Amino acid sequence: MDWLIDLFSQQTVIQAVIVICLLSAVGVALGQIKIFGVSLGVTFVFFAGILARHAGLKIDPVMLGYAETFGLVLFVYALGLQVGPGFFSSLRKGGIRLNMLALGVVLIGTLMTLLFHYFCGVSLPDMVGILSGAVTNTPALGAAQQTLRQAAVGEEGMAMACAVAYPLGVVGVILALVLLRGLYRGEAVQTTRSGRPAYKTYITSFEVRNPGIFNRTVQEIAALSSKKFVISRLWRNGKVTIPTSDTVVLENDHLLIISSEADVGALTMLFGEQENIDWNKDNIDWNAIDNQLISARILVTRPEVNGKKLGTLRLRNHYGINITRVYRAGMELMPSSELMLQVGDRLTIVGEAASVSNVEKVLGNKVTRLKEPNLVAVFIGIVLGLILGSIPLSIPGVQFPVCLGIAGGPIIMGILMGAFGPRWHMVTYTTQSANLMLRGLGLSIYLSCLGLDAGEHFFETVFRPEGAVWLLLGFCITMVPVLIMAFVSVRFFKLDYGTVAGMLCGSMSNPMALGYANTVTGTDVSSVSYATVYPLTMFLRVIIAQLLMLFL
Repeated sequence: MDWLIDLFSQQTVIQAVIVICLLSAVGVALGQIKIFGVSLGVTFVFFAGILARHAGLKIDPVMLGYAETFGLVLFVYALGLQVGPGFFSSLRKGGIRLNMLALGVVLIGTLMTLLFHYFCGVSLPDMVGILSGAVTNTPALGAAQQTLRQAAVGEEGMAMACAVAYPLGVVGVILALVLLRGLYRGEAVQTTRSGRPAYKTYITSFEVRNPGIFNRTVQEIAALSSKKFVISRLWRNGKVTIPTSDTVVLENDHLLIISSEADVGALTMLFGEQENIDWNKDNIDWNAIDNQLISARILVTRPEVNGKKLGTLRLRNHYGINITRVYRAGMELMPSSELMLQVGDRLTIVGEAASVSNVEKVLGNKVTRLKEPNLVAVFIGIVLGLILGSIPLSIPGVQFPVCLGIAGGPIIMGILMGAFGPRWHMVTYTTQSANLMLRGLGLSIYLSCLGLDAGEHFFETVFRPEGAVWLLLGFCITMVPVLIMAFVSVRFFKLDYGTVAGMLCGSMSNPMALGYANTVTGTDVSSVSYATVYPLTMFLRVIIAQLLMLFL
């Protein structure tokens, strides 16, 4: 048995790998346990590392630093790659309002961090650690640690401060959502008829009654309105057709329109009369609406299509079909001639069966092609991200050049690769399962090493008065910004509960609280709102953590 004891006690490469893997396995298993419906998820890996270090388990410091760095880089790059395709589009239309509200949560929390530093005597590194735990954002913690290491400043207490504040950071957001639901039950109601965000694609139908568009082509009618819309079907004398830009619209035609629900009023004035039919129900059988046309979802898998504008393919003119919706990275996009397609996009096609089959050949629709992630793009992106993070930047008032670091560089490069890679015909798509695997693996490695690094003096810190102060300050940073912006969202913007809840969860990087919101609302409204604000707020949290350290 001596060999087994030596395997865990002697600080070798094998021992480091075994310890990190065991801690990750134990933490992930414990993360599946829910208490009152709430779980810390993969964050239990962090606390498993703390307990192991407190019990005296150590690994080689060089291996600890390497594994911690590699895990963080892998996690933040995969995160940027996932949110990149929807990062810039999330800033448009209603997304601007949600992102501004989420930005308010970020700025209030940052201001409170600085105020607590000046008036409560807590060091700025410790306060940034508390902030990272209070908003459940470990990448921000990693970014701040790297900044301090570049400046050769000690950061031992930062990870412990994060660990102290983290549990109440998770619970605090859920508690705020409970309070929001109770306090504003009468007002936090859905503000759109479908319960969907006003900027999400919406399907409705009109009967043409406006004399101003009689005998005009679809192209001429589109020029009369600043609103974007797609005419999916046209019914005339009991027959259905797929309209083209040259199709002439007549009085009493019935049109199926895809647009934004916020634009329904303007489109009603344009076309004449909105029909009282709910086309947004999940159980609609589109293929049973008419016998001549079918509706199908086709996946873009051909690399030749990657990065091409939808209009250049001329699918409607060549095949007589209509593209009504485009799904990308969990978001619905309005199809337009300028929309640049990416591998992994899922298009809703309406047309005759033979035409849809021909379009399928053009776009690919080979799911097996997407099961193999493009590892070249992953490795090249990480290299470019690390190079970007290593570029020295001179900031007035700071004595030494600073860098984006191993957290800021890769997450920015991941966002840029995900958003603009197709412009250079780079296939940056990874399946959701592959991306989750990369993120989960990187985060587990990082958290286990972070726990081992912070665990030696964790408990003696927690049970000191200093630990109680950290706990209180962290809880305030969690609750106050969330409650303030929830009040603003409901009172002044009249947003529905699901949208507000998703925005708050995204601004606090809290998927555990999002699970609670989805359970309460029973719809995907919170998830859409979460995805809209998460990319920008995650990026800002990482950058702000580094900027705060520059003032140290």
